[in-house]
Amino acid sequence: MLIIVGAKSETFAQLMRQIYSLKEYFAELVERIRKINEIQRGWLNYFRGTSIQGKLRDIDGWLRNRLRYCIWTDWKKPERKRKNLMRLGIDKDHAYAWSRTRKGGWRIAQSPILTTTITLLRLKKKGYQSMLEIYMELNPSLCEPPYTRPVRTVV
Repeated sequence: MLIIVGAKSETFAQLMRQIYSLKEYFAELVERIRKINEIQRGWLNYFRGTSIQGKLRDIDGWLRNRLRYCIWTDWKKPERKRKNLMRLGIDKDHAYAWSRTRKGGWRIAQSPILTTTITLLRLKKKGYQSMLEIYMELNPSLCEPPYTRPVRTVV
């Protein structure tokens, strides 16, 4: 089993940051998610056969927060934020207070405001695929404990 050295994982993180910096090119969330999934699958095929579950868990969390941040900044005005929060199931009073918060977008993306409303299930409905799920699809034998494999008897 191989383990990734820091330089390659940093290259992947830089590539993901580059996608998010190109906001004008990927105006639609669905288009942005499609591009992310394409790059994720390519990188995970490149790292096929390596032990990277921990790193993927960290990168997945960062990606979900970044998607929430992009959604929050796309809403732009407090009134639109309030209406969209109410559409996502937040009551009127909380939606009003949360839409007018002074916190920055990245902090909001990690707060209960967006983690409870823009859940992983909602992101999956838009087409987002978790890197860990793709990794398990590509490497099923690496994700199971060794003692669950059938025993080969020598006769």
